[in-house]
Amino acid sequence: MTTSADILATARARGEANQLPYAGALTPQEAYALLQNDPKVKLVDVRTTAERDWIGRPDIAAEQHTAVQWNLYPGGIPNPDFLPQLEQVADKDTVLLFLCRGAVRSRHAAKLATENGYANSFDVLEGFEGDKDADGHRKNVNGWCKAGLPWIGA
Repeated sequence: MTTSADILATARARGEANQLPYAGALTPQEAYALLQNDPKVKLVDVRTTAERDWIGRPDIAAEQHTAVQWNLYPGGIPNPDFLPQLEQVADKDTVLLFLCRGAVRSRHAAKLATENGYANSFDVLEGFEGDKDADGHRKNVNGWCKAGLPWIGA
């Protein structure tokens, strides 16, 4: 059985190898295993409320799932209250796993969180829906959903 310490060590090594400006990066499978192993870990979904409502969200314990929008809908403008909202849901020493649709916003969120004292900020690679396939559709190439991890649809 892989322990939380093993998963975090792998994620940190990936971060160092790729010179990431945050603690590290996890595959969706590693993120899910870590959430199952450690109830103190928090998944921070940085997608918009509309994305979560219309597309779905990971099916994990409610106390481990929090939403702090990186951009606001409609309009896609940056959320000016991102950090104050993050402060309301997580302590600086909490292990935070940032998730978005395709692992772009989550990287930015992990970087900003790290710059503001959240030393255990990790990116969830591939995101919730993953990359687009040849036809421009998501959920077919990689990501949380494609990995077969539990999620609640819209």
